[in-house]
Amino acid sequence: MFEHITRKRFGQHFLNDDGVIHSIINTIGPQHKKTLVEIGPGRGAITLPLLEYDVHMHLIEIDRDLVKWWREKQQQGLNIDVHEADVLRFDFNELGSQENPIHLIGNLPYNISTPLFFRLIDFHSIIADMCFMVQKEVALRLTAQPGEKPYGQLSVWLQLHYQTELLFDVAPGSFSPPPKVDSSIIRMQPHTKPPVEVTNKEQFHKFIKAAFAQKRKTLRNNLKKILSAEQMQTAGIDPSRRAETLTLKEFAALYTQLEK
Repeated sequence: MFEHITRKRFGQHFLNDDGVIHSIINTIGPQHKKTLVEIGPGRGAITLPLLEYDVHMHLIEIDRDLVKWWREKQQQGLNIDVHEADVLRFDFNELGSQENPIHLIGNLPYNISTPLFFRLIDFHSIIADMCFMVQKEVALRLTAQPGEKPYGQLSVWLQLHYQTELLFDVAPGSFSPPPKVDSSIIRMQPHTKPPVEVTNKEQFHKFIKAAFAQKRKTLRNNLKKILSAEQMQTAGIDPSRRAETLTLKEFAALYTQLEK
C-alpha cells in the first residue's frame, strides 16, 4: 500500500468511499477510444478502477511524490502518461484536438476549482465533456439559474460555453482526511451550438463582471459608466433590475447595445 502524507497546500482530500467511486465510474462511462485526462489522480481511487476498462489515461499531478509513484506504475506496465505540472498552467492542446477531443475528470482541489474553470474555457473546443468533483458551493454556482442566490458571473460565463449539471452530492466522510464541506459531482458538456452569439467574448466577459461588480446594486448603478438607462430599455431590460435576475440571452441583448 502506498503511504502518502497529504499536503494542505495542494488541497488534498483523497476519496475512499467505494460506493461513491462506483457511481463516478458509471458517470464517466469509460470507453476504449476515449482520451481520458485526470486532474490530480492522487492515490488512484478513480484512476485504477478506470484502467480496468482498458483505457489509456493522461494524469496531471503536481505532487512530486505522487508523480514518482505513478511513473513507477507506468514502468510496471500501467497504461498511463504522467504529466508533472500545475494544471492552471498546463496546455491541454498537447493532449487533444477538435478531431480527437479529451474527456476531463478529477477530484479538484477546492483552492483551484474556480480559476481552473475560467482557464478551461480557453480549451473548450477540444473538450468532449468534463466530470469533476468540486466543493458543493462551487457546483451550485456553476449550475445556478437566474434569481437563485449562487447565480453570478461564473454561472453566466460557464453556461455560455457549457451545459452544466449537478449529478449528486458526496459527504465529507467519503474522504481522507474529511474536508469541512460537502462536495458534488458535476458534468459539463460544450454546447454543440452557442446559446447566444457574441462577437467578442473577452469584452463580453468584462461586461458580465461589471454587471455583477456589486451584486446588490442595480444594473443602472453597476453599468452607468458604460451603458445608459435608455440603452438598457432599448434592449428590453429594466435598469432597476439586478444582474442576478438576467438570463444569458438578456446579457447578450444588453451587450449588443454596448457594441452599437
